[in-house]
Amino acid sequence: MRRLLPLIALLPLLAGCDDDDPVAVRDVTPPAAPRAVYSVTDDGLVRLYWVGNTEADLAGYRIYMAPCASGASCPYDFIQSAPRGATGAAIALANGVTRYFAVSAVDYAGNESALSEETVFDTPRPAGFNEQLGDYVDEPPISAWDFSAFDTPAERVPWDSPNADVFFGFANGTPYLWAAYTDVEIQDAGYASSLDAVDFAPPAGWSADGIVEAIPGHNYIVRIGDTSFAHYAKLRVVGFVNMGGGVQRLRFDWAYQLVPNNGELEAGRPRAEGPRVRRVFPAALP
Repeated sequence: MRRLLPLIALLPLLAGCDDDDPVAVRDVTPPAAPRAVYSVTDDGLVRLYWVGNTEADLAGYRIYMAPCASGASCPYDFIQSAPRGATGAAIALANGVTRYFAVSAVDYAGNESALSEETVFDTPRPAGFNEQLGDYVDEPPISAWDFSAFDTPAERVPWDSPNADVFFGFANGTPYLWAAYTDVEIQDAGYASSLDAVDFAPPAGWSADGIVEAIPGHNYIVRIGDTSFAHYAKLRVVGFVNMGGGVQRLRFDWAYQLVPNNGELEAGRPRAEGPRVRRVFPAALP
């Protein structure tokens, strides 16, 4: 019996060598790269969005940022993560700074997808909400807006100020916005649910006479400066404020792109050489 003891002791080990036992296989398959990535410009923020992945073992997403689109000298650096159910993220970025973005997907085994294929870049810009302008007849000192003074208390100026970009008033009972000088163009971008619903300035479509009707719910694009060095801005008419005595003010939201010739809606007013030229308006104006 003593000779059988070593064999008996080995039986549990031999039982563990059954060929029918499953063998663990390491997951080395990464998720698909996120699709349909795009950005929305905000004030000090870039809002990045994508279509969510559908893999059962998806763990989340990784967001990358670069100073240029691609190339060996332009690597994308990891900046933040997003959880499994996310389809977007807010990324803090200084106004006036342009960066490129990409997104990858990661599974629970740590496998990471390739970066998203879309070329996505954005430039945050300052914005403001629920501002007011007076009628140029009833309240001339506060009837115009100077977009370049966005970080000062001097945004509202008289309609005939050399710093005025657009001004507000009524003509024959209809509210209008006027582009104050010939280096300012304006156009009605139509109804929009929010200021951010219009995210990029078009290259054409400007009002021929620099006048547009101020319609609640409509967004307006403004170009300030000549075609070689222009800043873009936008405003959305929220409504009108009754001040009593028949006096009404325009209530609006706005955004101003700091980077010249960047339609993604440098501090400092763009100017052609020489003084600004006042537009010629109908006789209804003083």
